[in-house]
Amino acid sequence: MARRDAPELAQRLGRQAEAVCRHYLSNGHREGRYWLVGDVRNTPGRSMFVRLKGSESGKGAAGKWTDAATGEHGDLLDVIRESRGLIDFKDVADEARTFLSLPHPESEQTSPRLTLTPAPSGSPEAARRLFAMSQPISGTVVETYLRNRGITALHGTGSLRFHPRCYYRPDEHSPTEIWPAMIASVTDLDGRLTGAHRTWLDPSGRDKAPIDTPRRAMGDLLGHAVRFGVAGEIMAAGEGIETILALRCVLPSMAMAAALSAAHLAAILFPDTLRRLYIVRDDDPAGDGARDSLIERANAVGIEAIVLSPALGDFNEDLRKLGIDALRASARVQLPPQDVARFMALAA
Repeated sequence: MARRDAPELAQRLGRQAEAVCRHYLSNGHREGRYWLVGDVRNTPGRSMFVRLKGSESGKGAAGKWTDAATGEHGDLLDVIRESRGLIDFKDVADEARTFLSLPHPESEQTSPRLTLTPAPSGSPEAARRLFAMSQPISGTVVETYLRNRGITALHGTGSLRFHPRCYYRPDEHSPTEIWPAMIASVTDLDGRLTGAHRTWLDPSGRDKAPIDTPRRAMGDLLGHAVRFGVAGEIMAAGEGIETILALRCVLPSMAMAAALSAAHLAAILFPDTLRRLYIVRDDDPAGDGARDSLIERANAVGIEAIVLSPALGDFNEDLRKLGIDALRASARVQLPPQDVARFMALAA
């Protein structure tokens, strides 16, 4: 299914705009010439307006919608995509044709039609879809959040993305909330996405969202990590994303990985090329345990392990409270001279 079919499908859906809304935006309701709902993902509310009557095409066409809370806008193909969690245009077009009772192209009828079923909650497939539906962080709340934490070295952060309205549910008995979020891809040593990590943020970007658990991971995490740069003979590994990003501000060319917790840091897998591992520890008992486990595991396979310790609780706290010059000085005295010359040159 080619994207050139999109205008025709959007027009056909627009002629049945109310029926489309009742099917895909069932948590909304009609008011006059509009369908009101919380957002394009069918969240209850009133901030999104779908035009039910209008011209065949153009700005005032039936099926056009705007979310007053975010400024997002689109057509009914976007509604199908977002409400069903679809990624490929072919799947969106197939769903639209099924709704409209239209035949599928003959070239596609020769083989069984594949239907994208909902991914199990918390599964690697759900993580892959979430990451695919997110956007680069440049100019978003994620960038604002990181800069407010003193992190200005944002090169090579393709493993981080932004989702403007990421679902958050405190527990199974509570209603779903929506917050902007930083989405991090968790990958294996071959770069395959196995999971995702969500950090829900305050819309201002000043801090994390004011919720009980603003950080949650999903998917297959054991042994894997959020990666920045490609590891060769040398890499650094730590727990938190912000901790690792803070250290990258003074060691910008060193490959690094965030394992997301002390337990997962202790179990992180080593690349075959690795010869020296910097263990970026947090200053707490869990961090001490991860350090000891990694030293033992690394030494057992002939990898040199060097511990990097913060002055305060972690390296992001050092960066925010002591400043980048103090962080650079602290890292400098903990690295061998050859690695100072190799990895700190850009930050000197």
